Amino acid sequence: QVQLVESGGGLVQAGGSLRLSCAASGRTFSSYIMGWFRQAPGKEREFVAAISRSGGNTYYADSVKGRFTISRDNAKNTVYLQMNSLKPEDTAVYYCAADRGLVIAATTTGYDYWGQGTQVTVSS
Repeated sequence: QVQLVESGGGLVQAGGSLRLSCAASGRTFSSYIMGWFRQAPGKEREFVAAISRSGGNTYYADSVKGRFTISRDNAKNTVYLQMNSLKPEDTAVYYCAADRGLVIAATTTGYDYWGQGTQVTVSS
């Protein structure tokens, strides 16, 4: 089992940047595919980005491609989400998630463990 704790959220103006971090407990972090999701008020949780165990493969939602970058440091048990050129529509609670499976998934059902979330608010 793994516990996930997100940090780095906050209030930023449109066009600005934020870097989210997700620290994982345990000694098997490198065995998990890691993902970021977000949920805006009144909307379903949606996929943002995911990264393979080694970090060699990444996958992004079309809405964030070219603006967000997911990365991981297996030595630090941490996954990151660098968010640039932020837009008001990026406002949401951002969650990191861990997947024990073999293939990167873009659906919430594909992930086994979740963090508590961190709020990102982008003002216009």
